[in-house]
Amino acid sequence: MSRIKELRKVVGSKLRESITDAEKLESAYAHLYGVSLAATVIAEKRGENSELASMAAMLHDIAAYVNGTYDDHAHRGADMAKEILLRNALAKPKEIDIICSAIYHHDDKLMKDEPLDEVLKDADVMHHTFNDLTKPVKEKELARYLALRQEFGLPVQE
Repeated sequence: MSRIKELRKVVGSKLRESITDAEKLESAYAHLYGVSLAATVIAEKRGENSELASMAAMLHDIAAYVNGTYDDHAHRGADMAKEILLRNALAKPKEIDIICSAIYHHDDKLMKDEPLDEVLKDADVMHHTFNDLTKPVKEKELARYLALRQEFGLPVQE
């Protein structure tokens, strides 16, 4: 079984243990799978490691879902992701560092970080914005949203 499939099983188990509301559980799955797919596409386009990007995306909000709060979820999520990856032998130490860096930095959309960190930030923004085009784009995500539209050759909507 591929690492990403194994990771999805582990994440799914954590989600089902932590979220009892069916609608919230469905939303969590949709977001993690959506960001994972977006991260894969963005990483492929930019010549980055799409498997690691997908893995980081599957774990990026795990702390928020497990703890029920977004308070410091990126930093807590990096620690939780490291534990999950080590316990399940899903990545080598250097890969874990790359994945956890992306998770640690993913909430700081205004800063520029390492290339895979940027992939995860942009994938998160892509899912937040393209998942429901009727919602206004958050101010902290606007520059990334516009840059993504340009990068993918999409018209910039006013």
